[in-house]
Amino acid sequence: MAVRASLACFPSDAALQESSGIPWGVAVTPFSAADERGAAPATGAEGHLLPRCDSCYAYFSTLCPLHRWSWSCAICSADNDLTPDASARYARDGGQDPPEMRSAFVDLLLPGEEGEAATTTPVYVAAIDLSSSEDFLELVKSALLAALEAIPPGSLFGLLTFSSKIGLYDVQGPIPIVKNAFIPPDSDGTLLVDLEDVMPLHSFLAPVDGCKDRIAEALETIKPTSSWEITATASEVQDHALHHARGFGLAMDAVVNYLCTEYGTRIFTFLSGPPNYGPGQIETRSDVDHNAAKMLGSDHTFISEQTNFYTNLAASAVQAGVCVDLFAITNEYTDLSSLKVLSVESGGSLYMYSSTDESTLPQDIYKMLSRPYAFGCVLRLRTSSEFKIADSYGHFFPDPQYMHVQHINCCDSFATYVYDFEFQKDSQFSRKSSPPILQIAFKYTTIVQQGDTSDDVSNSVSRSKFTLQRRLRVRTIQYNITANIWDLYDFVDPDVVLTILVHQVILASLSDVLEARIWLRDWLVNFIAQYNKAYKVVRSGGTGMSDIDVDFIHCSQLQPLSRLVFAFLLSPLLQLHSQGIHPDYRTYLQCLFSALEASSLRQAICPTLISYSSPDVEAEVHQSLSRSVFNSESPIFLLDAYTDLLVYYSPTVSSTIPFPPPRLLRSKIDRLKQERNITPKLVFIHGAHDDTTAFERYLIEDQSVDGSLVASATGFRSFLEGIRSRIAEYSR
Repeated sequence: MAVRASLACFPSDAALQESSGIPWGVAVTPFSAADERGAAPATGAEGHLLPRCDSCYAYFSTLCPLHRWSWSCAICSADNDLTPDASARYARDGGQDPPEMRSAFVDLLLPGEEGEAATTTPVYVAAIDLSSSEDFLELVKSALLAALEAIPPGSLFGLLTFSSKIGLYDVQGPIPIVKNAFIPPDSDGTLLVDLEDVMPLHSFLAPVDGCKDRIAEALETIKPTSSWEITATASEVQDHALHHARGFGLAMDAVVNYLCTEYGTRIFTFLSGPPNYGPGQIETRSDVDHNAAKMLGSDHTFISEQTNFYTNLAASAVQAGVCVDLFAITNEYTDLSSLKVLSVESGGSLYMYSSTDESTLPQDIYKMLSRPYAFGCVLRLRTSSEFKIADSYGHFFPDPQYMHVQHINCCDSFATYVYDFEFQKDSQFSRKSSPPILQIAFKYTTIVQQGDTSDDVSNSVSRSKFTLQRRLRVRTIQYNITANIWDLYDFVDPDVVLTILVHQVILASLSDVLEARIWLRDWLVNFIAQYNKAYKVVRSGGTGMSDIDVDFIHCSQLQPLSRLVFAFLLSPLLQLHSQGIHPDYRTYLQCLFSALEASSLRQAICPTLISYSSPDVEAEVHQSLSRSVFNSESPIFLLDAYTDLLVYYSPTVSSTIPFPPPRLLRSKIDRLKQERNITPKLVFIHGAHDDTTAFERYLIEDQSVDGSLVASATGFRSFLEGIRSRIAEYSR
C-alpha cells in the first residue's frame, strides 16, 4: 500500500494551508505490494483478532498507546478495553510480537470470512462484436490467444459473440458448437429465453487446460456479420439492417445474469463501434461529423451520457461480482462517455485503439491478466479529529450507508485513489496536541491457486484447486506539522499535487472543458502569487513586474509545477473540439489518467526526454521539452510519454551507429514497457529520412496554450510571462 502526500509536512492550520495555495491530500495505491519506499507489510493469519476502536472503529496499530488492560485509539484518542486474550497477546512475554506490534503496515488473513464459497475457480469470458471487420476479428483472435497463455491453469473460459443475436460456444466436445439466442429489436430489456436454457453454464465454461486447442479452433470459426449470406426476400432491407446490428447492451445484461453464480468473473468485451440495436443502443448520426454530433451549443461543452442503461448494468455487475473490461477498437464515434461506467464501476479497465494496424491489444490483455488483482474490495480512510476528507476521487462506488467507505469490485496493483483534505471547523494542529494521523484500511479477496488436486494422472484435464482468501491490509501513518510556509513548500510532492489537480480538472471538464482550463490556469496564477507573497518578492504597494518570480528560484521543490500545469493545459484531455480531439479519446484519457499512480500520471502529462551520446551511454535528462534539443551534441534521444516511447536519431548521427538501436538501449526500452500497466507504442524515427512530426509534437515548450506552434521556443516562456502579468495586475 503506497501512500504519497502532496504535503509531506502537514500545515498547522487552515490559514497556512490556504495561504500556501497547494492542494492538501494523498494518493493511495492500496493493492501495491509495498509502500512508497519499497517496504513490504508485516503479515499474519489472525486478522480477526486485531482490536478496533469502540468509538470510531479504527484499528489498533503501533501508534496506539498500549496499557496492560486497555489501549488508546490513535485516531480519536478514545480509551478501549482489551479482552484477556488480547492482553495476553500483547504482553510481550518473550515470544514474537504479532504483526500489528512490529509494523504500522500490516496485511492479515481474515479466517472464516470467505463465506460458503471458500473454494472457487476463476472464470474468464470473452464477448466479441460480430458487426465488425475481418481485421478487427483477427486482432481479437490474437488477443484471446495471448489471454489464454496468461490465464492461470485450472481456470474456466467462456466464448460468446453478439450482433442481432447472442452466440454461446461449447468447446468441450470433439468440435466447437455454437447456440444462438436472438435479441428482439423491441425488447423490454430481457431475452425471450434465458441463456441457461440455451446452453447450461457448465457446458459454456470450459477448463482452459484441456480445451485450449478447441477454444482456438472455435475462434477460427468466427466470422463478421458482413460475410453472412443475406437472404433475398421481401424483407431484404430488414435482413441487411440486422447484419449490421450490434446488440451490446442486452447481450451484456444477459451475460451478467448468466454468470451471477460465479464469483470473481472477468468479462472481456471487444467493440468495433457503438451499440445500435436493442436496449442500451446509442444514437449516432451518419450524415454529419460524429464529433460535432456530440457537441452541445459550443465546441467546449459536452452533453452527458445518452442513457442510464449502462449505469444500471454496472450496478448489476457489481452485485454479481462481475468485472467488465471494455476494449474499443474503432475510430467511429462510440459514445464511450455512456459506456465507461460499465467498466469503471465494475472494477474493469477501458482501452481504446483507433485502428487495428497499430493496436497493442494482445500485449495489453496479456499484461492485464498476468498481474495480481483483488476482488470485493472495501477501502476506508480515517483521519484524526482535527481534519477530514473533503473529496475523494477514483474508480470506486461509494457505500450507500457509510460516508467515505468505497467499494472496489476489482483492484490491481496500479489502481490509485485520491483524497483531498480540509480542516474541521475551528480546528488546528498544535505542539501540545497529538500529531496528525492517517489510517487506511483495505479489505479484499484474492483467488489463491493451491496446485493440482487430481488423483487420476491419466485425466487429460488437470483441474487446479483455488481458494478464496479474505484479507485485511491496514496502514497507519503519523505526519509532522509546521507553522512555517517555507517548510511547507520544502516538503511538497509535485507529482501528487498534479494528481489532485488532474482529478479536480477531469471532474470540471465533464461539464465544460474551457471552464476547466481557465480554472487550472487561475490556480497557477493564485499559487505563484501566494508563493511570491510568502517570500516577500511582491510587497504591498507593488514592485516592478520583472520582480515577480515565476520560476520558483527560492524553492527547487516547486520548480516543476509551472511546467506540469503548462503540459496539462496542452494535454488532449483539455483540448477543444475545434482542435480536433475525438470525444471518445478524451473519455479514454479521463479513465486512464484517473486511475494512474502519481509518477505514472506525471509521465503521461509531461514526458521525459533523455539524450544519449551513443546507444550505450546516457548523456543527460533534459529539463526542457523544446526544439533546442536539436542543438544538442547528443545524436540519440529517448522520449517517454507513458503511452508512447519514441527513439529519435539526429540527421547528423554517424552512419556507424546502428539504427534501430542495439541491445543496451533496447533493454531500457523493454524495461520501461514491462513496468507499465499498458503497452506503450514504440516508434523509431531517423531525422535524416523519417517524418519527425510524432517526435516534435511532444516538444510542448514550443507551443502556445491553444496548441499552435510559436517561434523559437518561446511558448512556455510566453505562458509564464502571461502569468507574471496577471499577478502584477492583481497586486496593484
